[in-house]
Amino acid sequence: MNAGIMRDGDGLKPSSAGKRVAFDGEDRTVIDGPFPAVGELVAGYWLWEVKDMDEAVAWVKRCPNPMPGPSEIEIRPLYEAADFAEAMTTEQAKQEEHLRKELEGR
Repeated sequence: MNAGIMRDGDGLKPSSAGKRVAFDGEDRTVIDGPFPAVGELVAGYWLWEVKDMDEAVAWVKRCPNPMPGPSEIEIRPLYEAADFAEAMTTEQAKQEEHLRKELEGR
């Protein structure tokens, strides 16, 4: 936080308190938790603003171990509008920009 990269962070309730929405064409099905553990479930998150993955890795290496024993922290970038530039129409790009500015103003 003191470095100014942290934008958000919190814990997540267990999957028993969650829901998933499954998509199949036009159909939507709501699935109530808990969800079977097919691997590790995300328990919390930090949202950082860094220039690239290398900087994110450098910051994670400085983090305290989140668990009493061996553990891992997964790093994943967010999608940005630029990732979809080729698929967006000019109108969609303008709408995206408008929504982002509106969110920043809150």
